[in-house]
Amino acid sequence: MKKLWRDSVAFAPAATNGDHPLVITALRAWRVREPVSSRRYTVIKLEAKGGAFGYGEGGPSVASDIAEAKAAVLGRTASDAEFIRSRLCGSPNVEAAVNNAMLDLLGRSTSVPIYQFLGGPTRYKVRVVAHIEGQDEQQLSSAVRQARNRGFLAFAFPIPSRDAMWRMQAYVDVIRKRIDLLKGVAGPDTDFVLDAGATLTPGDASFIATALERIHLLWLDEPTNVLTYDALSRITDETVMPVGLGRNIHDVTTFQNLLRWGCVDILRPSMGLNSIRQIRRMAAVAETHYVAVGPHHAGGPLGTLAAIHLAASLPNFFAQQVPQPSAERDRAMRAEITSGYQETAKDGFAELINKPGLGVDVNEQALAKYSEEVL
Repeated sequence: MKKLWRDSVAFAPAATNGDHPLVITALRAWRVREPVSSRRYTVIKLEAKGGAFGYGEGGPSVASDIAEAKAAVLGRTASDAEFIRSRLCGSPNVEAAVNNAMLDLLGRSTSVPIYQFLGGPTRYKVRVVAHIEGQDEQQLSSAVRQARNRGFLAFAFPIPSRDAMWRMQAYVDVIRKRIDLLKGVAGPDTDFVLDAGATLTPGDASFIATALERIHLLWLDEPTNVLTYDALSRITDETVMPVGLGRNIHDVTTFQNLLRWGCVDILRPSMGLNSIRQIRRMAAVAETHYVAVGPHHAGGPLGTLAAIHLAASLPNFFAQQVPQPSAERDRAMRAEITSGYQETAKDGFAELINKPGLGVDVNEQALAKYSEEVL
């Protein structure tokens, strides 16, 4: 029955007037790569019959995904979000970019910011967490100092790599030393997130979380890739350390299981893997369990803008991760794409942009300049 329902949606004929000004007539895509970090993401542009246009960002994609998106979108109106979501469910990175571009198009065509389309604002500034890059303490310290100078007061940093011969207590001591160092660099009244990157076993994650409880981290991010109740309960039942999960999850029902089990404190759906509308669905489920949402974001500047609009519309929003590339060339590229928009903060918060759609002018020449392929 479920498959028949999906098929009936996916192949429904376009119920639009061909002369409607919001009928989508063109789709362009740029597969972008940052010059130093090699971070990759996809930017989609949709153009409508009446002249309106919109941009959206998703995770890395392949040419076949873009071709599928073109077949799904052309001839539909910019408001056919559920059709597009169903049709592109097998390519979530592209679905995220397309659906976000549809929202941007609608916002620009009506001179309304995206967050107002989503029922916001629930807030006028958004708490942000700088995700810093670096391979060692010196690089991380420099990155924290730069992010602090850019207005951030919360920082997510990677867990140290572990030598297989280390005892667990020795590994905890290395982590604690890194935290103490970065806190000293950042100064007072700052917060930290330990990003485990799903590299730990449930047992090791539990040991580390318990050992670091008194440090009062904002949360332990993605401690393990084992998403079963038996595994996760070893972490959440044995420590008061908040746990963030979900960067690799696209299916809402998987989040429902985590919430039902009580195994997640911060819901962390990825902006590159889920559209704004999809994350709102996840957030609505989380709200019924009194769980906060802090989307994971490791993509480009248009994803940052989309995340800020999303945050402004969510009553159970907690904090938004914002990438802070360590290389100046990468930071300059991101600003060039968005015609000067800076991914900065003021006293730890990002302000809303009260302009139509995403709120910035996108530089297509810069997109082409930094693209591996234009489709």
